[in-house]
Formats: sequence, structure tokens, C-alpha cells
Amino acid sequence: MNINKDRLQKARDGWSNRGNKRPPFAIEPEEGQRSVWDFPRPPVIEKVTQPVLVQYQGDTIVDTQNALAVLETASPPTYYIPREDVNLEILVELQGKSSFCEWKGKADYFAIKENQNRPVAWSYANPLQEFADLKDYLAFYPQHLECFVDGNRVKPQPGEFYAGWITPDLTGPFKGESGTGHW
Repeated sequence: MNINKDRLQKARDGWSNRGNKRPPFAIEPEEGQRSVWDFPRPPVIEKVTQPVLVQYQGDTIVDTQNALAVLETASPPTYYIPREDVNLEILVELQGKSSFCEWKGKADYFAIKENQNRPVAWSYANPLQEFADLKDYLAFYPQHLECFVDGNRVKPQPGEFYAGWITPDLTGPFKGESGTGHW
């Protein structure tokens, strides 16, 4: 893949919030909570110690304790599951559908075999160097699946583009809510 390094750097530099100062509109976290406004940019990868479960209409796609989470300013974490912990028999890779993240690289998408009109997951086959740890991992949209962390069903990050998992320990507001497009 040929990457225009100037365009990539411009996209990376375009963010004003970088997790080093919480904006005045951010909700103050209570004890045991974290503010997404304290998450850094560039994003970081965090090992998840709680069990993670992903289901579709009662079928288990993921049941793992080997997840990673990407933490990025203004967004709830996105959970990434090692390919070997994903029931790939339920999924199909969507041909010709991809996107590009200025931090992670080119993403390829997956759908449920019986409903190939809507992507439910994606992966980075060849992530950019800073996110090489995400190679052979899949992330899932909680908008279209039943996703759980430590037994708690997550709420999906608002909007259709983002795929953060909102757990009870997070405070926002979260990117994707109405009026947040400029974040």
C-alpha cells in the first residue's frame, strides 16, 4: 500500500484534543471511572483483563480473555479480539470494502454470513508500524451485535461510523453524539 506521508501527518496533526487537558464540557469521573478525555492521542493499546463476549442472535462469535482495547481521546475504547478467538464460521470478509485510519492503516470489513449488507467487524491485515500489535485481531461494532465486558452489556458509541464500547466505568461526552463532528 502506498501511503502519502504528508497527508498522513496532516490528518494526525488535525486533532486539537490530545488527552493532556480535559475540556470544560467533559463530565468529571467519579471514583472508579475514567474520562475518555484523559485518553491520549495518538491512541494507545491496553490489555483487557476482563472476559469479553460477542454474540449475534444467540450465536457466540467471541468468548475471550485475550482482548486488547484502543484508547483514543473523546472515544470509548474499541475492543480488538485475536483472530484465533473469533468464530469465523459466522463471518464473511466483504470484498471491495475498506477504509483508512491515520493511526492504524487500511481496514478490511466483515459481515455476518446471513446478512452481508452491513459490516459488523473489521481488521488491519497490515497495520501501520505503531499499531503492529493489532495484526490478526478483529474489532466489532456493538451497534449490530450483543457485546459484553465482564458480564456487562456495553452501549454502542453514538453514530454509525465509530465502534467504541461504552462500559459503566466511562464518562464522556463521547465523539459521535450530536454536535461532536468538529472534535
